[in-house]
Amino acid sequence: MGVRKRNSAENRKEANKSIAFAKLNNCPTAPRKMRLVADLVRGKDIMTAINYLKFNPKAASKDLEKLLFSAISNWEQKNEGQDPYSADLYVKEVKVDGGRTLKRIQAAPQGRAHRIRKRSNHVTVVIDSKNNI
Repeated sequence: MGVRKRNSAENRKEANKSIAFAKLNNCPTAPRKMRLVADLVRGKDIMTAINYLKFNPKAASKDLEKLLFSAISNWEQKNEGQDPYSADLYVKEVKVDGGRTLKRIQAAPQGRAHRIRKRSNHVTVVIDSKNNI
């Protein structure tokens, strides 16, 4: 590895010390449905985001709520002894990427068949403290 790459990697590691993230791979929800829920909490403080997700009727909100709690727990491990609810945390970034697609066949009339695509997604939640901005 060259010096320039090593320096940029060290700078990236230093920048990532204050943030915490959690990742969920192959969540069996279509990415389009998950993005509708992710747009609700992007940029909000964590208490508001938790309330949005807890009382949202969409099924994707349950998975995103568990992922947000996981990110908060990861932040607690990085910053020992600090309370996450008094640290002024907010949802810095929510990324929803398409995961693998399961292709299935469904019988159709007159001997034909239709293809069913069962989509999944990868979700990444990044939280950060507003004091670090």
